[in-house]
Amino acid sequence: MKHVIVTTLLIVAVPASAQDFSKYSDAAAAQALAEQATLETIVMVPMRDGVGLATNIYRPRGAKGPLPTILSKTPYNELGNKPSSQRAALKAVSRGYAFIIQNERGRYFSEGKYEILGKPQTDGYDMLTWVAKQPWSNGKVGTLGCSSSAEWQLALAGQNHPAHAAMVPMASGAGIGKVGRFQEQGNWYTGGVPRTLFYVWLYGVDNPLRPQLPGGLDQATRSRIAQYNDLDAKKPEVNWTQQIKHLPVATMLSDLGEPPATFEQFITRTPADPGWTRGGLYHEGMGWGVPALWFNSWYDVSIGPNMELFNHARAANTDREASANQYAVIGPNNHCAFGALKPGFVSGDRALGNPSFDTDAEIFAFFDRFLKSDAKAFPNTTPHVRYYTMGLNAWQSDAAWPPKAARMVRMYLRSGGRANGLNGDGRLLMTAPASGEPADRFTYDPMNPVQTIGGGDCCNGGIVTAGAFDQRVIEARDDVLVYTTDALTEPMEVSGFVDSVLKISSDAKDTDFAVKLVDVAPDGTAYILGDTIVRARYRDGYASPAPMQPGTVYTLKPTPMTTSNRFEKGHRIRVEVTSSNFPKFVRNLNTGGPNESESKGIVAHNVVVHDAGNASYIDLPVVK
Repeated sequence: MKHVIVTTLLIVAVPASAQDFSKYSDAAAAQALAEQATLETIVMVPMRDGVGLATNIYRPRGAKGPLPTILSKTPYNELGNKPSSQRAALKAVSRGYAFIIQNERGRYFSEGKYEILGKPQTDGYDMLTWVAKQPWSNGKVGTLGCSSSAEWQLALAGQNHPAHAAMVPMASGAGIGKVGRFQEQGNWYTGGVPRTLFYVWLYGVDNPLRPQLPGGLDQATRSRIAQYNDLDAKKPEVNWTQQIKHLPVATMLSDLGEPPATFEQFITRTPADPGWTRGGLYHEGMGWGVPALWFNSWYDVSIGPNMELFNHARAANTDREASANQYAVIGPNNHCAFGALKPGFVSGDRALGNPSFDTDAEIFAFFDRFLKSDAKAFPNTTPHVRYYTMGLNAWQSDAAWPPKAARMVRMYLRSGGRANGLNGDGRLLMTAPASGEPADRFTYDPMNPVQTIGGGDCCNGGIVTAGAFDQRVIEARDDVLVYTTDALTEPMEVSGFVDSVLKISSDAKDTDFAVKLVDVAPDGTAYILGDTIVRARYRDGYASPAPMQPGTVYTLKPTPMTTSNRFEKGHRIRVEVTSSNFPKFVRNLNTGGPNESESKGIVAHNVVVHDAGNASYIDLPVVK
């Protein structure tokens, strides 16, 4: 399919019985659900090892014949008839689906020991088998959810269970171990640099001292108990803006009095540790067996791996029907905020027009096709990729990602040796540097790191707000190298994976290099589009860390940024390079030692080289 602007979004037929519940109060939604559904609560579904998982089952009242089922698993407190889960059930039941929501093992009323993603290869598989055997089931199950409720679906898709007919993973990046160019191990890393969001998230979710109900209770008793008790831990509030600075990183949670748990297991792992392959993450060697409708976001924590996995699923061909039926929708919203796609949308400091999209209608059209065999609901002509291009502020569609019309345009980092800050002489040019062009130098002090402002992130206790925020505050720093084009004489659309190559040196044994892509408006506002980072010790691969030698020039290739943005006429394209992006990423203390167990850092004097023999550059996927 050619690269086209979508002037009208895909219109789907919604059954008359599927009402618009968006304006219902919580009480009205609960009443509607009671009228339309039969409910079984805290049903303990047995797994192969005997562990019971707490499950709520909603079925259309008075339904005739076998039902298609939508299954959602969660580590969160959603089984106690919470408004969010009730609304999700109401949407499904009103459209003729059974809806099941289940707590992962070790969470709330589910038995067993908690593990991130809840053993998707076994618990997920066993749950699909259980649903398919129920007398009210038509044998077809679709999985649905955002964030944690999406991530467990990925490894399950590699199992190709016969009942797993379709899946809708939304914002699912933390379920990806290694795929293609990305080896981020569930977003624990970017370019070998640990991200801090999971430290905050694990404090809230991991609860090794959790209370549990005694065994042997009948369902009616468990259900009654759940009406009055939610088994939800009430941990002390933490000032994460301060706690995230704690050194060493490895004792950040124990410093709060937390007992050893998942954090202590993960913080000692390198990106190549074999332990990552023994959990619930999806790795590229697993194959792919389920048609999928992916919902992703430009300002989410993991847009690069998400789109890499989408492409991998399309190419896997371990199940040809599954690979042929992969569809992606990418909006300008933050993590899981697909309901925010409405007129007057603003991301950070940037107004982005009207990205309205009927997410619910699209999801149920997709499920109608694969769970109800309604081919007209979600036709084969549906574009495989629909994405919102910022700047243009319009939905576009294509048969592939990046768009088939995209062609790489290389822009070189250039300067007279003083690209430091906004007042420096850094330029971004299409002409390669000449021999002898002076390098750019800056001092990186880990005790005075460059602050994170916007970009893609989530789930971090408020230490970073994701979105298109103005970067001029940090561009004023001397330890940030700034390279900018002249004002564009015509618009330029950049849609796809953005690659960068840096030629660097340092007097430290190890340090980090961070890269940022920015759209600069005529008034100077510098909107972040994406960022990436790489740890120098991993320049030859995660399995081969090595210290640097002073004066030696090395090649660094950060993992790609991923975006869709039209740089309008009069705008400028900017690339920033520095050595920290904190608190989003853990600071490199520059010692070359076990960074996460160290408390004292050293100052690094870092160099970005750009001459004829050692060009530093960025490759932009330009769509004409």
